[in-house]
Amino acid sequence: MEAMIYFGSQCATKEMKSERRSPYSGEVVSRAPVCDAQDAHKALEIAKRAALTCKQSTLSQRCDWLLDVAKKLEEIREAMARIITDEVGKPIAFARIEVDRCIETLRLSAETMRTMHGETINTDAMPSGRKTLAFFRREPVGVVVAITPFNFPLNLAAHKLAPALVAGNAVVLKPTPEAPLTAYTFATLFIESRYAIPDALSLLYGDAEVGSALVSSDIPRVVSFTGSVGVGQIITKTAGIKKVSLELGGNAATYVDASADLAYAAQRCALGAFVNSGQVCISLQRIYVDAAVYDDFSALMAEETRKLKVGSPYEDETFMGPLINDVSAQRAEAWVQSAIEEGARPLLEVRREGRMFYPCVMADVNDTMKIVCEEVFAPIVSLVRVAGFDEAVGKMNAAPYGLQFSIFTQNLALTKRAIEELDAGGVVINDMPTLRFDIQPYGGVKLSGIGREGPRFAIEEMSELKSIIIT
Repeated sequence: MEAMIYFGSQCATKEMKSERRSPYSGEVVSRAPVCDAQDAHKALEIAKRAALTCKQSTLSQRCDWLLDVAKKLEEIREAMARIITDEVGKPIAFARIEVDRCIETLRLSAETMRTMHGETINTDAMPSGRKTLAFFRREPVGVVVAITPFNFPLNLAAHKLAPALVAGNAVVLKPTPEAPLTAYTFATLFIESRYAIPDALSLLYGDAEVGSALVSSDIPRVVSFTGSVGVGQIITKTAGIKKVSLELGGNAATYVDASADLAYAAQRCALGAFVNSGQVCISLQRIYVDAAVYDDFSALMAEETRKLKVGSPYEDETFMGPLINDVSAQRAEAWVQSAIEEGARPLLEVRREGRMFYPCVMADVNDTMKIVCEEVFAPIVSLVRVAGFDEAVGKMNAAPYGLQFSIFTQNLALTKRAIEELDAGGVVINDMPTLRFDIQPYGGVKLSGIGREGPRFAIEEMSELKSIIIT
């Protein structure tokens, strides 16, 4: 139940000041110490000293390290899934999927690093050049700071730790305060592995004070953050001259064309809007529907949503559990009520029981309502009637976010236009914008952030190119 701090390979004991209560039951499920700026500076100094050892380690050792962690994680799959469910209320079936994805992320990172390489350069290609032996290679940056959120407390940590460590860096991890035991259990697998590089990973808990100390320090060369736009803006202002990778979320949208398979689209949209209680950066929030099929699609969407089981996250068949805290549930209810007062129409009963906010499908919304123009991070989806693709793409691109969009259509011309015209980091054809594969480049444009995740692309972010010339 207790989550400890790691200063490098040493587990530290401090007074347990923070209790984590289950979002579902309210019971205490974990305890963790609260760190301060001094702890952050200590961890960074340890990482700075370890960085040289990390750089000198062999690639085979680092790959074996990740594969060993993946193997150990397989052995505790059910226990780890239970910890995730305890701390963040994720339904157990989806918690197991997150563990499985984490294992894949670790293995993908090892496999990717084995095949990444530099290349030779023809320095005599231009008249001003001459023949030399010239090439470039990838080298670790040194120290990486990783700051992770609550909604995928295990796999999003893996998307930062695995690429950073396999590239030869030392890492200081500040996980979400909502899931300290998840992070501690994961970090322990790394630190206790027989392939571990001593002091390569530190683990700290805390909020703004710790985060500010980590980000503003001159020691880290990369800050990788997943979280809110507000915090992302603070990081960009305080980080100084270092690489910053930010995944800041958005309000994902899709367009349902008149030619689409409406039953299929409704089924996928219900999944994309309500999985993980809508607490996903690419959770489907806006559905723009061609006026010719709006009524038919609305009925199908309501029907698909009614099928979703809401309840105890410990039951295998539960699709949706609680929101992360009372504030999130209260905000979701308030935003829906505000939209209703402005003329929106709920297609299902608006229902909240504590932190349980039931799936909400809203019709007759307009572009000024919060449930459309801001990120709700809750199980709320809005149906917007449009005259066609031109109107839909204009509304989708008008948002300040651009993480992932999608389109449902059988029209090849519209498919090509969507790929060209949708202003987002990712475009999905004939599926929900919530679709993500861990091997792909993942990230957004505009307020959705900068940089890309995915093993290969994160390794590129967390390494430097060194150019060599031998005359």
